[in-house]
Amino acid sequence: MADYGQWNPYISVRERRRKAAREIEKRKKRGHSLSPVIIEGRAIVQTVWGKAWCDNLERYSDFANRLPRGRAYVRNGSVIDLQIVPGAIEALVCGSEIYKVTVKVTPVTKARWKSICLDCAGAIDSLVELLQGRVSQSVMERICRQSTGLFPSPKEIQLSCSCPDWAQMCKHVAAVLYGIGARFDQHPELLFRLHKLDEQELIGKIGKALPLGKSTPSKVLRRDDLSGIFGLEMAPDSGGPAGLSGVTAAKRRPAKAPIPKKATALSLARAKPPVSRGSAKNRRKPSR
Repeated sequence: MADYGQWNPYISVRERRRKAAREIEKRKKRGHSLSPVIIEGRAIVQTVWGKAWCDNLERYSDFANRLPRGRAYVRNGSVIDLQIVPGAIEALVCGSEIYKVTVKVTPVTKARWKSICLDCAGAIDSLVELLQGRVSQSVMERICRQSTGLFPSPKEIQLSCSCPDWAQMCKHVAAVLYGIGARFDQHPELLFRLHKLDEQELIGKIGKALPLGKSTPSKVLRRDDLSGIFGLEMAPDSGGPAGLSGVTAAKRRPAKAPIPKKATALSLARAKPPVSRGSAKNRRKPSR
């Protein structure tokens, strides 16, 4: 509303878009690096990360009656620049003038982040799977959980805008908040940059989550087992603990030829070749 209770003149959607495009082009010619929020179609967000951010905002009653005012602005391309840096979002919104919007987010504490990592341990196989939102519903619910997840509550957000609107959340701020969700659609890793977190810490930590002392003890072979398996002569136990610690020396037993059975007279007789009696013509004829 303008001064003295008069409404500002209505500006059509087409004109708003033209005005925003002209402002973007003008600032780029001056050397400014802008990152506008561009919405394709009617849906502001499409992926699981963008929807989770917007659902979190709309869940809080403090924001319920102010957020709808920003939807038209973000759809019209009025957010001509949105930069996400650790702890804050800096944006420019094209309204009657160009307004500067700042959203500060309280960083996630180390204790909360550790709790999230432990609860998600072993449930996420790869970074690609995480960023594409291809994780179980329980994992997403844990990450998005109110007050203990990665998305801020109203008391963890500080909002400011350079426009003359007295409300803490004006339509320009609301447009930026939806613009953040649209940006998470394209670059979900920025949610972790916002909190100065490393998303790699969520990947496959089930082994580290097991308590110490729960590992299965390895089997200890006895000296008799080693002797039977490897053919070793083991020195007698010197009083040490059972198992390998009691072995003082080990020698490989040389292979020995098998001992023949004791020869007997019968076996020798059977082994002796028969005596030859000569040929038939050399035999002595018997006397008549």
